[in-house]
Amino acid sequence: MTVQWFPGHMHATRKAIGERLKAGIDVVIELLDARLPGSSSNPLLAEMTRGKAALKVLNKQDLADPERTALWLAHLNAQPDTRAIALDASERAPAQRLAAACRELMPHRGGMDKPLRILICGVPNVGKSTLINTLVGKKATKTGDEAGITKNEQRINLDKGAYLFDTPGMLWPKIIVPKSGFHLAAAGSVGHNAYDDEEVALELLETLQPDYPGLIEARYKLPAGTAALKAEALLEAIARQRGAVQAGGRVNLAKAAELVINDFRTGIIGRLTLETPAGFAAWQQAAEVVEAAHQARKQAMQQKRRSEWRGERAGGGD
Repeated sequence: MTVQWFPGHMHATRKAIGERLKAGIDVVIELLDARLPGSSSNPLLAEMTRGKAALKVLNKQDLADPERTALWLAHLNAQPDTRAIALDASERAPAQRLAAACRELMPHRGGMDKPLRILICGVPNVGKSTLINTLVGKKATKTGDEAGITKNEQRINLDKGAYLFDTPGMLWPKIIVPKSGFHLAAAGSVGHNAYDDEEVALELLETLQPDYPGLIEARYKLPAGTAALKAEALLEAIARQRGAVQAGGRVNLAKAAELVINDFRTGIIGRLTLETPAGFAAWQQAAEVVEAAHQARKQAMQQKRRSEWRGERAGGGD
């Protein structure tokens, strides 16, 4: 299964972002999930904002593996015209950090005559609404563990001479990296109707098992070595340990899957990061090869159909 989700309102969001960029934006803040920085980075946004100074904010760092967060910060800060910082959306005074980082990128902007214009974007449920509410000191936007809650653009006075334009969360039309689809689903960035809980939970466990076996066993009170089982057997062991058992002793894997996904989202398992820069780059490279082959086959079939259509027209005219 490949997770794909691009509801209609995201087309409107893409259009709104394009119009805002044309109206003048100096810095683009992309809010990333610190547990899946590669998967939560929107390639469509990168294409739309090419040439703009970028601030990458690894949000929810309190839920992420600090060592891997450091790897991602180093990786992102090495990119041209890019600054990267880590943040908790619940921090009391994030405005100063965001404004300072943006001014480092655009030191000639600022003040009432040349205000610093900042656009903040991110995938759904990355914590942007919570951050915005913290910035303005009140509940300016709705928040919740559901993809696509924020629907309207708004302008916020981030600092003296610095304006922040907020936009709804946006995915991209086609997620070509299969791992990314599952990771976004596990984080709640795609609508629940786009994926199957059991498949996502199994993929999540397979990703976590090599690096965090102790955290899995501790959370679910499993015997040492249980985390080395195949994902299906591990999910069954979790189901039995958590009492997700139906009549007749059959395990309720659907219930166990919900538990695992919820525990990941809330950080109950521990501080976890699903991706490293090198690992994600390898997934992306492999996916691009597969996608290129798919597009080549598609073009060849279209060319064949066009040739057959021309031949039929030519034959009909004789």
